[in-house]
Amino acid sequence: MTPFRRPAPNLSFGLALALTLAASSALAASGPPPGFVLTDNPDLAFTSPDGATKLEQYMKDSEDLFDVKWQVWARRGDQMTELKPEQGYGAGFRFTSDSQWLVRMQKTGSGEQDLFLYHFENGTFVNATKKSLSDLAWDYFHSRPDTRSMKLDYHISANLMKGTEDAYRWLGVDWPNNRYLLISLSGEMDKHPKNVAVKGLANWRCRYDLKTGKFDVPVMFAKQNAEALRWEIRR
Repeated sequence: MTPFRRPAPNLSFGLALALTLAASSALAASGPPPGFVLTDNPDLAFTSPDGATKLEQYMKDSEDLFDVKWQVWARRGDQMTELKPEQGYGAGFRFTSDSQWLVRMQKTGSGEQDLFLYHFENGTFVNATKKSLSDLAWDYFHSRPDTRSMKLDYHISANLMKGTEDAYRWLGVDWPNNRYLLISLSGEMDKHPKNVAVKGLANWRCRYDLKTGKFDVPVMFAKQNAEALRWEIRR
């Protein structure tokens, strides 16, 4: 008589079930961790041009003024994804008109600001560059023969110029839509001539190509940039 044998467990089915449950649990738990509260400031709420992505900003308060934390989450339907990094202030955002690129204008201190670039991939926005967009812009600034010697000490700020949504038509250009970002750089110096109250950089402009990931300076900015390098306030 053949002895009875219990059927072997279906390991592949069990593994699939476990992964499904884990994914469901992760989705249910998506969103900011405990302690973070959604801000009710309408100026900190942003929606992509196609209406599919809504940006929500959450703050975790602290008795220590310097320990306040902010997180930004992109909501698409039931899915939420954090736009890293976590910061100490709320942020401003601009989308390109095709809703595929997103720039974060992040205050980091008094008169100081960074830029972060995100790209829409696999149903959500992810960091598009390993370094922040502002760090890449400053790297480009310091790589140029005419600007590499300038050392800035404070109020260092990278700003996204207005016009992202319509390819900067206000400047009279005819650039392709959703192709370029215009960035202006500013900062001040501690070491400067005694007869000068403040010396530094004011609104030096460059262009970032979203297709190639490279910077350049259009000829139209040559005069502005020359003046930006000579900026000073005399006593």
